[in-house]
Amino acid sequence: MKKIVHYFAVIIGLMGSFSALAKEKVSLLLDWYVNPDHAAIIVAQQKGFFEKNGLEVDIIEPADPSLPPKLVAAGQVDLAIGYQPQLYQQVEEKLPLVRVGTLVSTPLNSVVVLKKSGINTLADLKGKKVGYSISGFEDVLLDTMLNSVQLSKNDVELVNVNWSLTPSLLTGQVDAVIGAFRNFELNQIHLKKQEGLAFYPEEFGVPAYDELILLANKEKANSAKYSAFLTALEQATVYLINHQDEAWQAFVSYKPNELNTALNQLAWKDTLPRLALRPRALDPHRYQKMAQFLQQKGLVKTLPDLKDYAVELK
Repeated sequence: MKKIVHYFAVIIGLMGSFSALAKEKVSLLLDWYVNPDHAAIIVAQQKGFFEKNGLEVDIIEPADPSLPPKLVAAGQVDLAIGYQPQLYQQVEEKLPLVRVGTLVSTPLNSVVVLKKSGINTLADLKGKKVGYSISGFEDVLLDTMLNSVQLSKNDVELVNVNWSLTPSLLTGQVDAVIGAFRNFELNQIHLKKQEGLAFYPEEFGVPAYDELILLANKEKANSAKYSAFLTALEQATVYLINHQDEAWQAFVSYKPNELNTALNQLAWKDTLPRLALRPRALDPHRYQKMAQFLQQKGLVKTLPDLKDYAVELK
């Protein structure tokens, strides 16, 4: 009898070992340090959705937020979080990248002012100082938004505030900022006992777009493990929507000392409605419309075929 028990114990142990060996490894490079924008990824990790889909996911925070797409293109990591508007420029630069999934399916970028500033409309920005962090797409965003009220970026003074958006606004260094994420900067301002007012690009002439997307190397985009990753992400998102309090606890358990903050708690509530409920789903019209917009604005010269930079995995 003891031999039989021992035999089955060995078999079970071997099955467990084979199961562990069978797990596909996926390296994922985030766009920034972990925050509520990554809610579905962290919950998938903490609640075992990746594991249930046969994956072992290594979540990496970048030392330099400009590196993730380049490292995917170079084949040094499997997946990276990127931004839909920047993808077109990266493809034009011949980086072998393709969108395989969506993390946040609405724009987060916005123009933010303080409510007490007296700036109540975009037209009130005329002659004001506008802070920014990154030129390029943000210039186009601002110019397009101002065009909707018969102004242009030449009617404002642009000030490079690096990544110090909220502080530059609160200290009066600038009157407005472009590049403020509506789920974060507005809450940062609130925690400083002031209130902000946001103007949303998609309401002022900018096509709606996916803020955060998942990028893969074009040559490996159809890998079965990426499809499994998206399945796990969708399962985690369903869990998030149905069990928001429990999902929050799972999220902060990833890094309790860093994630369990007042700002993240506020941002969590504002971020969940913006998560992609169908991460693998691709909206061709949305992607083609943004491509045309960027070409019209001079940020890209050519319009590649959609299949060359965005796919919907089976």
